[in-house]
Amino acid sequence: MRIHCAHPDDVATLLTFREEAAAWLTRLGTDQWQRPYPADRLLAAIEAGTVFMVADGNVTAATITLTADAEDGLWTEKELSEPSRFINKLTVARSHAGQNLGGRLLDWARDRAYRDGAMWLRLDAWTSNDALQRYYLQHGFTHVRTVRAGGAVNGGPRVSGWLAQRLTSPADHGFDDMTEAA
Repeated sequence: MRIHCAHPDDVATLLTFREEAAAWLTRLGTDQWQRPYPADRLLAAIEAGTVFMVADGNVTAATITLTADAEDGLWTEKELSEPSRFINKLTVARSHAGQNLGGRLLDWARDRAYRDGAMWLRLDAWTSNDALQRYYLQHGFTHVRTVRAGGAVNGGPRVSGWLAQRLTSPADHGFDDMTEAA
C-alpha cells in the first residue's frame, strides 16, 4: 500500500468515503459525522497539502488529514506554543477494516510529525464516542482533557472535544510513502 497527497480531483471520492463512514458510525449507535462535510473546506485542506490517502492498488483504503493548525478553542496557549501536528478525519474503508490500517496511519502521522520537527501528535475526538477514545488510548495516546463548552452550533456542547496526544518519534508504518515532508 502507498500513501500519497490527495489532489483536488479526489474531493468527490473523499466525500463519498466520509458518507460511508458516517453510515457505519450510525449503525454503531453514534451521531458522529452526521452532518455533511463542506466540499469547499475539504478542497482547501487538499490544496494546503494536509490531506493524505492510502491506496491499495487502485482502491482508496484510508485517509487522514495531518496539519499544523489546531481547531480554535481546544488547546491552551502553552500547548499551542509547543511544536505539534494535529490529526483530523482519519477514516478507513470498511473493506479494509480489521487490518490495523488505522494504527499504521497513526504511526505514519507520528513519523511524519517527527520529521516535520513536531514534538507532539495531537487530536480531538468525538466526546460521546467512547470506543474511539479507547482506540486512541490503545495506540499510545494520552488523554489530556475534554472540552465540552464552546465551538458548537447554536451554543450547544462541543461534540469533538476529547483531546489526546502522544510524543512523535520515528516509526515503521510499512507504507510506500509518496509524500514529501512539509
